[in-house]
Amino acid sequence: MVPAGALTWSLVSTRLGLRNSVSIRCARRLIRAGLLSLACLALLPADIIDRIAISVANQVITEAQIDEEIRVTEFINGDKLDVSPGHRKEAAGRLIEQALVKREMELSRYPMPALSDTDKQLDMIKAGYPSEAQFEDALRAYGIGEGALQRHLAWQLTLLRFVEFRFRPSIQVQDSEIQQYYQQQLAKWRTEGIKVIPTAQEAREQIEEILTQQRIDQAMDRWLADVKMQVNIRYLDQTLE
Repeated sequence: MVPAGALTWSLVSTRLGLRNSVSIRCARRLIRAGLLSLACLALLPADIIDRIAISVANQVITEAQIDEEIRVTEFINGDKLDVSPGHRKEAAGRLIEQALVKREMELSRYPMPALSDTDKQLDMIKAGYPSEAQFEDALRAYGIGEGALQRHLAWQLTLLRFVEFRFRPSIQVQDSEIQQYYQQQLAKWRTEGIKVIPTAQEAREQIEEILTQQRIDQAMDRWLADVKMQVNIRYLDQTLE
């Protein structure tokens, strides 16, 4: 059995996802479908245009989306609410990358999951509170509702499934790489004084998955860098650039 904490999973969601709670909630307050062509901006009242923070190709990211991304992220992570300019810029960066992924999903007609698919994740979060009332109090303290939380969870689930679908098939891990990783971990375990150390065979499956996830992260980083060069990203809120 692998010692607890000895192998650190490098989930692809750390780039866009679970580390910082993924969210790409479409701006229903502004546009019914959450998508808007830049050519249509001139047709909107000035007060609505002012609430659009960033455009990514034919998608828009609103100030409200950025605010909600921060609030839901910090609620899920259990962090103190911080809507400072630095956190807003970080949230905007995540939403830009998520918009690029969503664009790819739409082009490939990748299906969105039903909200009911996130019931298990939602129940796990609720289980962290002594009562339903305290869970609702916590939501109010962060200025979000259960619906927003569940939409974010649905997007997390969609993103994780899509990234696996998009990048995993091209990933290959060699036996030599697994052995090298095991030897590195073996030295670390011995230094830490861990007494029950798994054999290379016992640790093989988990090591292979760790290396696969690392390669998926790297593949996604390269893909995002390429797509950012091809897509027009426009900052209407210059403080987010």
